Amino acid sequence: MSVPTTARGWVDGWWLAVSLLSVLPVPRHVAVDARTAGRAMTLAPLVGLLLGAIAAVVWQGAFWFGLGPVTAALLALGTLVLLTRALHLDGLADLADGLGSGKAAPEALAIMKRSDIGPFGVVALIFCVGLQVAALGDAGPRAVWALPVAVATGRLAVMWACTPRFRAARPEGLGVLVAGTVGVPGALASTGTLTIVAMIAFRDVPVLVSAVPIGLAAAWFVLAAAVRRLGGITGDVLGALAEVATAASLLAVAVTFTAP
Repeated sequence: MSVPTTARGWVDGWWLAVSLLSVLPVPRHVAVDARTAGRAMTLAPLVGLLLGAIAAVVWQGAFWFGLGPVTAALLALGTLVLLTRALHLDGLADLADGLGSGKAAPEALAIMKRSDIGPFGVVALIFCVGLQVAALGDAGPRAVWALPVAVATGRLAVMWACTPRFRAARPEGLGVLVAGTVGVPGALASTGTLTIVAMIAFRDVPVLVSAVPIGLAAAWFVLAAAVRRLGGITGDVLGALAEVATAASLLAVAVTFTAP
C-alpha cells in the first residue's frame, strides 16, 4: 500500500528536521528542497520536545541517584550539547562575535564564519549556559516538563525565523535553505500545539503564561538585532535563537516555581 504524497512529504520533513537539529540517526536519505525544508522547520518544535525529553530523563535520573540540582542540570544540559553536537552553542558564540564587533554586515558575517571564538562569544556562552544551568537547578525536580517545553520553545523560535518576513543574509548556507519556507498558518499551529502541551504538562496557569511567550520574546529581541545588522538570517542566527529562547523559557519556569 503506497503512502500518500503529502504524508510522505511530512515524513521527509521530519527526518530532515532530525538531521538538521540533532545527531540522532536518520534511517534514509532525504531529498532536500524548499517544501521539505519548510516542513522540517515547522516540525522543529517536535524535535525539540524529543531532545528535551531525553535530557529530562537524564535530569530525573540524576535526582534518583541522589545528586544535587546543579549537578543534575549540568548532566541534562550536557546531554543536550551531545545530542546537538554543540552546533547551536557555536551559533550563539559566532553571532555574539559578529554583533559585538560593531562592524557592518559583510565584515560581521566574515567574523561569524571564522573557526575561532572571540571574547563576545565566550561571554555569551558563559552567560547563556550558566543561566540555563542555574534556572533548571532552581526549578528543581518538580518541573519535570521544564526541559522538553524549553527546548521545544527554542526550536519554535527557529521556526518563526523561517517565516517569509525574514530572508537569508548570505547566498549560501542553512539560511538560504530554510529562509521564508514556513507559512504563518503552520507557525501558528505549531505555537498553539506547544502552548497546549505546556498547559497539559504544567497544569499551572502562571507557567503556561510565561514559559513559551517569554522564550519567544527573548529570541525575537535577538532576531531583530541580527536582522538589523546582518540583513537576514544565517545558521548561526538560528542556533543562537534556540539557545536564547531555551534559557529564557527555563528562567520563566524557575521564577514561577520559586515565587512565594
